[in-house]
Amino acid sequence: MDVPRPSYRYVGPSELRGLVRTGGEGTRIRSAADFTRWVAARGVDERAEPFTFVVDTEGVLRLAPRRSEHVVCAGGEAVLSAGEVSFREESGQWVVDEVSNQSTGYCPDVDSWPAVAGALARAGFERPRGFTHQVVFRRCEACGQVNVVREDDFVCVFCDEALPSGWNIDQEGCQVVTATDDFRRSRRSASSG
Repeated sequence: MDVPRPSYRYVGPSELRGLVRTGGEGTRIRSAADFTRWVAARGVDERAEPFTFVVDTEGVLRLAPRRSEHVVCAGGEAVLSAGEVSFREESGQWVVDEVSNQSTGYCPDVDSWPAVAGALARAGFERPRGFTHQVVFRRCEACGQVNVVREDDFVCVFCDEALPSGWNIDQEGCQVVTATDDFRRSRRSASSG
């Protein structure tokens, strides 16, 4: 029996949702042959970069060029996970080199890995045991801003309030804004000075 997995709705900027067009979603990759056909149509430079991916609610991997928006790749629909993935050829087969949950449009939890692993396995890819680069997203319950947690520092970069330990992004009205470590340090310096 399949265990139900949480899906993630799009929480990014509404103007990016406006880019979604029927037939413009990412290519469904159900097999190594699907991937071989799809990647053959990519240029050398494009193949050297990670690709945008989503796992749709049917558990199917969808791929698009790196600079594609995740919401477009997903056709505007909810996903089981989203991020970036790179592949390399090894002994005549494509294998997953790196994979992350880096998607500020969906902000999937690191716990979405089983959906990614399942989609990759069904398509016939060798893969790592988990995300090679994990991104931890949390919404500040005080100011409503979404943070990318860096170095296990669960403090909001916008208002210095503590962030919850559990994933809490999928809330009405939350806006994804990320900040750099330099911004975090400048906020802390200003508040302590």
